[in-house]
Amino acid sequence: MGPGMIGGLGGLVLLLVALFFGVDPSAIIDTSTQPGMNAGNTADNHTKDFIAAVLGYTEDTWSDIFERNGRTYREPKLVLFTGAVNSACGFGQAAMGPFYCPSDESVYLDTSFFQDLRDRFHAPGDFAQAYVIAHEVGHHVQNLLGVTAQVESSRSNQTSVRVELQADCFSGIFANRNQGVLDPGDIDEALSAAAMIGDDRLQTQTRGYVVPESFTHGSAEQRSHWFKTGFESGSVSACNTFDVQNP
Repeated sequence: MGPGMIGGLGGLVLLLVALFFGVDPSAIIDTSTQPGMNAGNTADNHTKDFIAAVLGYTEDTWSDIFERNGRTYREPKLVLFTGAVNSACGFGQAAMGPFYCPSDESVYLDTSFFQDLRDRFHAPGDFAQAYVIAHEVGHHVQNLLGVTAQVESSRSNQTSVRVELQADCFSGIFANRNQGVLDPGDIDEALSAAAMIGDDRLQTQTRGYVVPESFTHGSAEQRSHWFKTGFESGSVSACNTFDVQNP
């Protein structure tokens, strides 16, 4: 992962909402046919419409929250790519998973990752796909609030965990503000999916054992806890993962 990139494969809580409403797909930047990309795996119009819709709902949510606190929300860009992409934070590859680059205020998403959600992480459906965007937008919110700049000089595994857990909490706020489109059982499903991709679960799958000191995104329990905190509180102040001893 290039310098400044936030997120990556571990940054998935696999949750949130299925949104299929009319947001202009031009809100998406599609780089899948640029040189060096695998143009054979471009997103279809249905996927682009879906992604644009989710992005639109995140914009509505955070614009309202910022306005209520006397601030202006600056919308991020969403870059769709296939295989690999150049960002202001460096060269990104699909194997990293989705990521956010604060330097160009863009969320980068390889659309083939949706298939990985279904096949590798056993999290099929639009519910999981929507979170891929909402969590990374949470990193954009951190950037606008100055959190990213504050922690950059002291970046460590422990700091990275707190950053990711706060983005999980912000995604819970997003769910809280959009309860009208949630179906019964969606939040329980989200919490269950969150647990599936905690660092401890992923390390057990890949290494066969757990090394807590190497966590970068948080354990299954932590990720579920902070999403639930954001969902139940609906409050940005409740998401201060840096103000607790053991997040």
